[in-house]
This record gives sequence, structure tokens and C-alpha cells, in this order.
Amino acid sequence: MTDLTFFAQPAGATLAEIATLTGAQLVDAGRAEHRIGGLSPLEGAGPRHLTFCDSKKYAGQLAATHAGACLVSERMEATVPPHVAVLRVADPYRAFVRIARQFYDDSLRPRSSFGNDGIAPSAVIHPTAHLEEGVVVDPLAVIGPDVEIGAGTVIGSNAVIGANVKIGRDCSIGIGSSIICALIGNGVIIHPGCRIGQDGYGFVPGPDGHLKIPQTGRVVIQNGVEIGAGTTIDRGAMSDTVIGEGTKIDNLVQIGHNVVIGRHCIVVSQSGVAGSSVLGDGVVLAARIGVSDHAVIGDGAQIAARSSVVGEVPPGVKWGGSPAKPIKQFFRELFEVERLGREGSPNAKMSRARTSGADDKEGQG
Repeated sequence: MTDLTFFAQPAGATLAEIATLTGAQLVDAGRAEHRIGGLSPLEGAGPRHLTFCDSKKYAGQLAATHAGACLVSERMEATVPPHVAVLRVADPYRAFVRIARQFYDDSLRPRSSFGNDGIAPSAVIHPTAHLEEGVVVDPLAVIGPDVEIGAGTVIGSNAVIGANVKIGRDCSIGIGSSIICALIGNGVIIHPGCRIGQDGYGFVPGPDGHLKIPQTGRVVIQNGVEIGAGTTIDRGAMSDTVIGEGTKIDNLVQIGHNVVIGRHCIVVSQSGVAGSSVLGDGVVLAARIGVSDHAVIGDGAQIAARSSVVGEVPPGVKWGGSPAKPIKQFFRELFEVERLGREGSPNAKMSRARTSGADDKEGQG
């Protein structure tokens, strides 16, 4: 594990405690009291580290590791060196993450960047704003009139919270973010540099210029949402832009006005969702996906990286390409294009054959 300069040193746990926390089976019960003090990847682990291996691709690193203990599936167990305690579990990586969350819980949610536990003297808070007990406001943050902020929420330095915004409990509003025209639930994490609630991109073009359309909706962010650094979410035009419960949005994502994103979706970096599109529950958008306006993506659908979505995507499918289509069809077409590039098209072959035949006749003449 890298040097813990920015996070607290974990208290550690015995292998018996780790087995209980993860549901793993400690193969050698005699090592139950061996104490683990930290976590590490296979190649950097020492005798007091816990590591994991969930793929035969890393069997060589597993055989050479100096870790004190390793979370592995039953099929990888025979590869573990004798000096490493085996914790057998069906999903080693998920078990490893459970322990990581226990050891390094202070890394899960941004804290005050100033080490602050109250309201900094340099913060600007309107007298009509209401902050519950336990809100942390870092230096130079600005909180506008009639704002409401729940207990346990941290407002980062230079963040701006506009008039009438409502923020729930145990949220984190990142450094330099701006939030206007928004209602935010509990346990929401908004990373640094986000822009939430600005007016959406709406104009009526005409010969005398572009007529700006009023954007009078809101942004509604439900409980447990996490929004990555530099992401922008526009408020609705007349209806609301909605981000569903538990959805995770990566850095540098653009969400347009009136977009509705369902619960527990994943939207990966540099993707853009245009106005009035609807994503069902559990949708996954990989990196650099473009979703056109008024598109509808069904529950549980997964879209491959660098795809573009136009129209409607059925629930539960895997699509890719531009425009997106069923992933197997996309790969078949891709392979066929590559094959034609290598071999030449049938028309080109016929043309070459005719040319070659004509040359032969001229030679005979």
C-alpha cells in the first residue's frame, strides 16, 4: 500500500476478524490471531498485509507474493505459497473492498480540506439560511438566502450554494462547486468543481439570432448519489432534471436539461446525455458515450464505450457502436469491415480479375 500521508493509519484486524467481516473461510485455523495492519496489491505486500487474487492472469504474482494473507477463490487456492494464509471466498475482490472500507473509512467521503469542524469565520452565510447542528463550512464558502443544509454535511472552500437550495444530511459539496436551483437528498457526494443547476442549453434559431428559452425547472438529486469532479448538470426547462437514488456519475460528464436518470445507474467519464433523455434503473453508460436528445434507454441496458445512442434502447440489452446497436451485431459488422479491408471487396476482386484477363489477351496478341 502507498504511504498513508493523507489518510489515517488503520487499526488493523486479526485473520479471524477478517474472515467474519467478509464471510471467508480461513483455511488454517491456527493462524486466526495473526494480525493484519494494512492492505496491498500482490507485488508490494509484506507479512502484515492482506491482498487478493481473483484471476489466473496474476498467478505468477500470487506465487511470488510475501503477503501475510490472501483472499482467493477455491480455484486459485492451490497457487498460494505456504507462508501466506488463505482466506477462501467466492468473490475475492468484493471481500477485499469490504475490508478496505473498514480500514480506510475516512477515504470514502471527502472531509473538510481545512481540518474544520464548524463554520469558518471567512465563510459568507446569509442570515436567512438554516444550517442544522453539525454542518461544516470551510473558508470562503458562500451560502445564499433561504438555503437549508442538513446535519453532518460538509461545504468545501469556495463552494457557492445559491438561494433556496436544499441539501440533506451527511452530504459533501466539493471545493469550488456551485449549486443553484437544486434539491439534494441525504448522503450525496459532489466532488470538486461541479456545476449543478445552471440553465440548460435551449435556443430557438431564427434569421435575427437565437432566441433564448427560459429554463425554470430544477435539479433533483436523490439519496446516495455521487457526482465526479468537473461534472455539469443543467436544470430543467419546465420540468425537472432528476438523478435517481444511488446513481454514480464519473468526472467530466454533461447532463442536459430535463434528463431523467433512474436509480443505481453508472455514467462513466466524458459521457454526455442530451436534453429530455430518459435512462431507466441500473443503466450503464461506459466512457465517452453520447446520448442524443429525447433518447430512451431501458432498465439495465449497458452501452459500450464511445458509442452514440439515438432513439430507443430496449431494457436489459448490451449495445455498442455509432449509432448504437446490439453488441453482437456491432462486432460482426466491425469484423466484416476489417476482413474486407484485408481481402478487398468482391467488386474490387472482379474488377482486378477483368483487368488481369484483358492484359492477358493483349499479351497474346
